[in-house]
Amino acid sequence: MRDTHENNNNADAVVVRLDETARNEAQSILCSAYREDPTFQYLFDHHRAGYDQRVRATVRELIDLYLDLNQDAVGVMKGDSLIAVAFIGDPELRMNLADQFSWRIRMVLTAGFASTRRYLDYHKKIRDLLPHPQAHQLPLMGVNPQYQNQGYGRVLLKAVEKLCEENPRGSGLVLDTGNSRYLPFYESEGFQSLGKIRLGEFEDHVMYREIKAGSEERRNEATPH
Repeated sequence: MRDTHENNNNADAVVVRLDETARNEAQSILCSAYREDPTFQYLFDHHRAGYDQRVRATVRELIDLYLDLNQDAVGVMKGDSLIAVAFIGDPELRMNLADQFSWRIRMVLTAGFASTRRYLDYHKKIRDLLPHPQAHQLPLMGVNPQYQNQGYGRVLLKAVEKLCEENPRGSGLVLDTGNSRYLPFYESEGFQSLGKIRLGEFEDHVMYREIKAGSEERRNEATPH
């Protein structure tokens, strides 16, 4: 982990940039966060044996992929503990997972062919809804369940938005959720619906917030001295 700085919105929260040394901690947080996620439960068939293994494999392979592609990742520290993480896709990446051959092979071997195919189809539907001009994407974001509903998710999202402001190539930020109870939170942060993806008996919501590049003065203030 690198480049730590205090977040003034929450006295005990420290926002950090993540690198490969945070891989295991990030994986643990995200597996806990996504295990109960309706979208993951549908895509990876939580009624079938081995669901936890498929979630772990998918999270691990996605983390490895985004780190290998040198994408931004940020986290929130409380004391010595990493309690929240987010991985951000660069607006110029616009990645088609179907083209990531080695990633697909690893996914098939660990998560299974059916789950991999279902996830690829879901990812394509999200790509089809992405706005123009290009936007950042938030494919992975999670807060340790022990620290949820304490404001750390908002701290994390603000850190992501700040990174987007500092990148003039993007028009905004795209995220998705299959959990409708999170919609008021995202709407309070200025996100609006791009569309919905039908997944069995529920819908996954794809949301977008326009984020303009910050002023030169603001970017200078954000630069470490």
